[in-house]
Amino acid sequence: MAGVLGRFTGRVVSLTKNNVKQAQRKLSTLNLKDVSTSKKILYGSIGLVGTGGVVLLIGLERSVSAGDALAHPPHLPWSHSGWTNSLDHASIRRGYEVYKQVCAACHSMRFLAYRNLIGVSHTEAEAKAEAEETQVTDGPDDQGNMFERPGKLSDYFPNPYANEEAARAANNGAYPPDLSYIAAARHGGEDYLFHLLTGYEEAPAGLVLRDGQYYNPYFPGGAISMAQALYNEVIEYSDGTPATASQLAKDVSTFLRWCSEPEHDTRKQMAIKMMMIFPLLCAITYYMKRHYWSVLKSRKYAFKPPKY
Repeated sequence: MAGVLGRFTGRVVSLTKNNVKQAQRKLSTLNLKDVSTSKKILYGSIGLVGTGGVVLLIGLERSVSAGDALAHPPHLPWSHSGWTNSLDHASIRRGYEVYKQVCAACHSMRFLAYRNLIGVSHTEAEAKAEAEETQVTDGPDDQGNMFERPGKLSDYFPNPYANEEAARAANNGAYPPDLSYIAAARHGGEDYLFHLLTGYEEAPAGLVLRDGQYYNPYFPGGAISMAQALYNEVIEYSDGTPATASQLAKDVSTFLRWCSEPEHDTRKQMAIKMMMIFPLLCAITYYMKRHYWSVLKSRKYAFKPPKY
C-alpha cells in the first residue's frame, strides 16, 4: 500500500513539475507582438494615467511646501497642553490687558461680549466696570434719535473702525483680521501667535518689502503689514508681573486661545468624569451580558435517536 502511494505521489510531483516547466516556456516565448492592439492601448493608457498621477502628486506636494522663507513655529510647553490641564486664568486676565491696551487699536473681537469674562478672568463687578468704560451707540430714543450710552455686560467688544474700508484706509490697504477665533483659524494655534508676535527681524538680502511692510519669517510670504507691537515694558500689568515681550506674547496668546475655545476647561472636566465612570459602566455592561446570556450559553443539546 505504501509503495502504491509513493508511486502515485511521485507521479503527481512529476506532472506538477512538467506543468511549471511548460508555463515557463510559454512565458519565455511570449512576445509583445502576441499582445493585441486593444490591450496595448489599454496598458499604455494605464501607464500614462499612473505617471500623470505621480507627477501631479509631486507637484501638489511642492506647491504646498513652496514657502521657502516660511518658518514653522515649534511647539511650546503651554500649561494647558496636557489632557487634564486647564487654562491659566491669571494669564488670560493679563492677556486681556494686552489686547485692550495694544491689540484693540487695530483688531476687533466682535464675537466676544463683556459677560463672557465673568468667572474666567474677571468678577461680575470688574466686567461691568470694563464695559462701562466704552461708549455704545444705541437707540432710537422717543424722539427717533440715536444716542451714546455706557457699555453693558451684554455688549460686545467695540470695533476700532466703522467698516472694512475705514480699516483698510488706516492700514495702507491691509485689513486687520478679527481676533475672536484667530487661534483656531491659524495653523499652529497659540504657537503660531507667540512666534509671530516675537519673530520680527531684519529682512534677508534679496527680499524687497513695500512701504508699510515688515519681515516676519513666521508669516506666509514673510512680508506682513503689522509692525511689531510688543516690546519690553510697553504696558504695565495690574498684578505687577514683569511685562517683558515674551511674557506679553505668552499672555495674549493664552487669552486668544480661550477666546477661540471658551469650553476648553469644561470639555476636559467632562473627559475626566467620563474616564472615571467608564470602567464602572464597562463592568456593569459585562455583568449584564453574562447574566442575560448565561441561559443560552449553558444550554446543552442532546440528540436521542428514536428506538424502532
